[in-house]
Amino acid sequence: MKKILFSLFAGLVLCAGAAAQEIRLGVLNGPSCIPAGYLLDEKAPVKGATLSYEKFADPQALLPKMLKGEIDIGFLPANVAAKVYNSSNGAIKVCAITGNGNISLITTDTSIKQLADLKGKTVAVAGQGATPEYMFRYLLEKNGIAADSEDGVTFDFSIPTAQIAAQLISGKIAYAVVPEPFATVAQTKSDKVFVAVDFQAEYEYFEGKGKVYPLTVMVVTKSFAEKNSKLLKSFLSAYEASYKKTLKNPKEAGELCEKFELGLAAGIVTASIPKANYVYIASSSGKAQPKVEELLNIFLSFEPTSIGGKLPDKDFYYK
Repeated sequence: MKKILFSLFAGLVLCAGAAAQEIRLGVLNGPSCIPAGYLLDEKAPVKGATLSYEKFADPQALLPKMLKGEIDIGFLPANVAAKVYNSSNGAIKVCAITGNGNISLITTDTSIKQLADLKGKTVAVAGQGATPEYMFRYLLEKNGIAADSEDGVTFDFSIPTAQIAAQLISGKIAYAVVPEPFATVAQTKSDKVFVAVDFQAEYEYFEGKGKVYPLTVMVVTKSFAEKNSKLLKSFLSAYEASYKKTLKNPKEAGELCEKFELGLAAGIVTASIPKANYVYIASSSGKAQPKVEELLNIFLSFEPTSIGGKLPDKDFYYK
């Protein structure tokens, strides 16, 4: 893990004897934290604050430090955040949705036009117990297709997400369900790979026009939120500015991702940003809770333990 401390502002003159408040940010390697690149590059200043950030390979590495109070703000899959909240007496809160669905079925098999064409086939799925699995199960069920059965679709969780593209291109597997930027990685490396089913369009078809589902949320520890409400508000504004710059400048955002060694090549990041569905939906707006709950209800219907057995109460959402 790598920890770096730097000021998010330049030339700030503090009152005599006063020290800037530190914000400790947990950053996940991979796509979820790409919109934070400008924050890490000191281009989204938070007045009166310094920022230390620590990189983690996955949520399981980040969570212990958040629960110990060593990290103040981090990024998690929505179901993981719910499970932690339900099992920790409300130790974390959701600040915002930062990424909506960007999952797709990719293949080189041109006969695949819809999910029904997958009957009797085996599909590699990125992340057992994560959103790709349960969204896939949900959409198969909506299409009347059995999961994990001989006459339906068999799930294969044996391949690490980062290796799926290579295995698809080499022909070792024929079908895969992946989020961005992994679909872009595969398509960039082979012109035979294509998106056969866009899960976002499929979800909207069944749930109604304009309906989306979240993938990633920003969370804050309850303790930090209660003690630093003004500072947290400033940080959230700075993150939102960073997110907007990311969408506006995908090439530079890709370079920042590579600069801060977030686990993805600049070119892949740049190509994937338009398809990655990054958003900023603050919990304080009242718009995040219903979107998160719609997704969590899907997890609840298939595997209640994946979110801690129940929907989190209203205090899960930072206001």
